[in-house]
Amino acid sequence: MGHGGNVIDELMADHREVEEMFARIQAMTSAGQELRDLIDELTIELVRHSVAEEQYLYPAVREHVEGGGPMADKEIEDHGRVEKMLKRLEKMSTDDAQMSPLLQQLMGEVAAHVQDEESNLFPMLKRACTPQQLDDLGDKIRRAKSMAPTRPHPAAPSSPTASKLLAPGAGLVDRARDFVTGRGKS
Repeated sequence: MGHGGNVIDELMADHREVEEMFARIQAMTSAGQELRDLIDELTIELVRHSVAEEQYLYPAVREHVEGGGPMADKEIEDHGRVEKMLKRLEKMSTDDAQMSPLLQQLMGEVAAHVQDEESNLFPMLKRACTPQQLDDLGDKIRRAKSMAPTRPHPAAPSSPTASKLLAPGAGLVDRARDFVTGRGKS
């Protein structure tokens, strides 16, 4: 969950982790509990990552990057689409005929989002911020991920202020549910 380093290093490590999970999903030859566990693990990672970005990365992009507002808005829209797909996957049986196409759609959406952040947003942020600002953002991102929800909440507000107020409570409830059910412990 926390990798260390500045905000860009932290988020890029998350991206590599998600790509590795996608590769494991694609390598699976059968559905069942192993796939459900991996989808749950992927969901936990993507939700925590998204919440942390919405709380700290995108406000920093708005503040420091010229023309950052529309960029941040686009990234938040990407998150909304992904979160809706994750919510559908959460409710779906692994033997559902729609599981594989939805997973492929999710992988495509996330891959495009990652490519956009790493090729455009991160270099712009790196040029606009001091190393200390990037380090501070990395610390904030790690703290946010540790308190973030672990389940998709697509109807929750995505503004940084609302997220900072609501995410810790939702995260606490989600982690309690995960503990009781054993979700995310594979």
